[in-house]
Amino acid sequence: MRFDILTLFPDFFKGPLSSSLLGKAIEKKIVEIYLHDIRECGVGKHKQVDDRPFGGGPGMVLKPDVLKQSLEKVTRSAKKKEAKKPHVVLLDPAGQPFNQQKAKDLAKKQWLILICGHYEGVDERFKELFVDSEVSIGDYILSGGETAALVVTETISRLVPGFLGKQESVISESFSKVKLGGKEVALLDYPAFTRPENFLNRRVPKVLLSGNHQQIEKWRLEKAIEKTRKRRPDLLREQITVSRKR
Repeated sequence: MRFDILTLFPDFFKGPLSSSLLGKAIEKKIVEIYLHDIRECGVGKHKQVDDRPFGGGPGMVLKPDVLKQSLEKVTRSAKKKEAKKPHVVLLDPAGQPFNQQKAKDLAKKQWLILICGHYEGVDERFKELFVDSEVSIGDYILSGGETAALVVTETISRLVPGFLGKQESVISESFSKVKLGGKEVALLDYPAFTRPENFLNRRVPKVLLSGNHQQIEKWRLEKAIEKTRKRRPDLLREQITVSRKR
């Protein structure tokens, strides 16, 4: 899986991309992540990348010619080793909501170019001509798309085989889908417990100590449904009842 990130602030990514699981995945070449400074394609000696909006208004808008040149520079250099066409994603608060299903869809693309929006946004003509998807990580405003690009990159990378030690880790995480009543439903993760068994007079549920894996799986499913109903009822298309065998 290859990611090319176009940004005005490449140094923003250096810490996160060199540590934890993401850093290890890059070392092992499970994922490839390349940073590209948009300002290198800026106009004039001052490398201008933005300009005032037509029609007036506050802020500055990223120039379409600069973004086009930056994008073409990446695709030209990468196509020597990449046979597939890249899927271009713009990180934008007005984009489609990014969720686990969107991550799975994008993970199928194999080559993503992520463009970090900034200032008042990106010239609409560039979006129409060159952007395949516009993605938002939430209904709030950030200073730029860099944080969003990190979220998208890590979420998708976790779906790449070999990124996590065990495939079960991916399957059992929040928002992974399970079949209930013949339908696929996305659930939040079940509660997790570890040692000590007794912490401040709060004990681990007995079923988790029983060694009965069938009962443990049943308990975890029930708790996942309970948590989802309480915290994210929007994930459940219909009320689900899990029969309890006594």
